[in-house]
Amino acid sequence: MFMREIELRGHIIDSLILPKVFDKILELGGDYKVLEFEIGKRKIDPSYAKILVIGKDEQHLDTILNELRELGAEIPEIEEVELQPAERDWVLPENFYSTTNHKTFIRFRGQWIEVENQKMDGAIVVYPEEMRVEVKTIRQIKKGDLVVVGYKGIRVIPPEKPREQGLFEFMKSEASSEKPKKTIIRNIAEEMYKIREKVRREGKGGIVVVAGPAVVHTGARDALAKLIRMGYVQALFSGNALATHDAEVSFFGTSLGIDLKTGKSVPGGHSHHLRAINRIMRAGSLKKAVEEGLLKDGIMYEVIKNNIPYVLAGSIRDDGPLPDVITDVVEAQNKMRELLKGKDMVIMLSTMLHSIATGNLLPSWVKTICVDINQAVVTKLMDRGTSQAIGVVTDVGTFLLLLVEELERLENERKGTNKEGDRDNNKVKEDEKSRDKENILQRC
Repeated sequence: MFMREIELRGHIIDSLILPKVFDKILELGGDYKVLEFEIGKRKIDPSYAKILVIGKDEQHLDTILNELRELGAEIPEIEEVELQPAERDWVLPENFYSTTNHKTFIRFRGQWIEVENQKMDGAIVVYPEEMRVEVKTIRQIKKGDLVVVGYKGIRVIPPEKPREQGLFEFMKSEASSEKPKKTIIRNIAEEMYKIREKVRREGKGGIVVVAGPAVVHTGARDALAKLIRMGYVQALFSGNALATHDAEVSFFGTSLGIDLKTGKSVPGGHSHHLRAINRIMRAGSLKKAVEEGLLKDGIMYEVIKNNIPYVLAGSIRDDGPLPDVITDVVEAQNKMRELLKGKDMVIMLSTMLHSIATGNLLPSWVKTICVDINQAVVTKLMDRGTSQAIGVVTDVGTFLLLLVEELERLENERKGTNKEGDRDNNKVKEDEKSRDKENILQRC
């Protein structure tokens, strides 16, 4: 039999990493023995396990170890990564390492180096002169790039269950329509408020919203526009449909020809979205339509007026599309990837394809919330690798309206607290002035 020791560190019990390791070994036909096991006594204390992994032969053992690395297992013997140059543009070496969306380090020239631009389904490229490592997609590969091959010298660190109580502690279970929505929305609002204050304070991070046309159809257009105006959106991802129907509401008061006030179809309403596209085409772009005073309200109006970057990614079923839509999917993907760098949270609103596309570009430590009335959308997102996503199964119109209400309540509470603090500070200053005056009089 062939054996190798592995080590697991961190919150490996409540994050279910330890049972996943045991299950994976047995699933692949191997065996194991636990050599050491130390459980953290307090909630903040990490645990440690040393496990002997047993395989039938060397190749079988390597297969098991490669799978365990993906779960965060460390191989005590320090190995250097193996590199091979790309033979030409867009072509990877045959045995290239395919990345996960988890935080990853490689062992190179005696150092552990963190991999930049982490995402799933990419390759790791090493720049020896800079001692820098990054993930690249196949289309970003250039001839001569030094690509990591095999599994040696790679350390993957999956996300652990958060230590703090709150939204991401409360929601760590499968998506369900039976979860208490008000509590969930309150917790999401708390997280969003913290992130917005960080953006204002430090000028970095932020929230990306990925939205589908259902936001407009369900009457939540004004709610999302208000979120943008309040400073809770630092980037918007969508497609041609959201912007088109957003403009349709602005011009005609309809969405897909349905009057949003009465809920009834209007004569000729089926052509309103085309007429909206035509007006934007005449203006030259959404931005020019806003500058000319043609587009006076809505989601795209607020995005443009507040200088929020956005990506409208095209699809084969688009009408038009609008001039602002990026019809080259590779270009759209690159721009989305760039805007996601350093962001703290992504909120996905009733758009399966754009949600899954964005999830594929995300590292696993970004807080991700997927809102959809169809539970299968949330499940598909998680099944395709975005396992950190929290599912909120509800109508997106109701969700956004309640979210804005919760954020407004939260802001009013904070303002009230600040005013009380200001009054207390003023009273302290007045008392200090009185004491100073008394001291001066006494000295006189």
